[in-house]
Amino acid sequence: MIKRINKNESRLRRHKRVRGKIAGTASRPRLNVFRSSAHIYAQLVDDEKGATLCAASTAGKGFADYGGNVAAAKKIGLLIAEKAKKAGITEVVFDRSGYVYHGRVAALAEGAREGGLKF
Repeated sequence: MIKRINKNESRLRRHKRVRGKIAGTASRPRLNVFRSSAHIYAQLVDDEKGATLCAASTAGKGFADYGGNVAAAKKIGLLIAEKAKKAGITEVVFDRSGYVYHGRVAALAEGAREGGLKF
């Protein structure tokens, strides 16, 4: 019998390993990314307080387009950068949550950089 590799379980293992090494603070929060098949989510997290400072996603009310493509991910990156600027945040730590830095994850990061976030 051939055993199939559970991709999400492997991703969570990678995410857990990386989370042991990076953490967000109030001055430099963690930009966390979650990717589903139909949407992409980003949030800025202060791990010292355990609080989300701001968030953006394609599942929100203000987003009307399809959320499962690269163009939507780039828009969410720009949106999270705009919200971060309003909150007075310019530098973040990027947390790709165990996903490969490619496609939608890379597009979100590129959009956030274009919006003015430094990481």
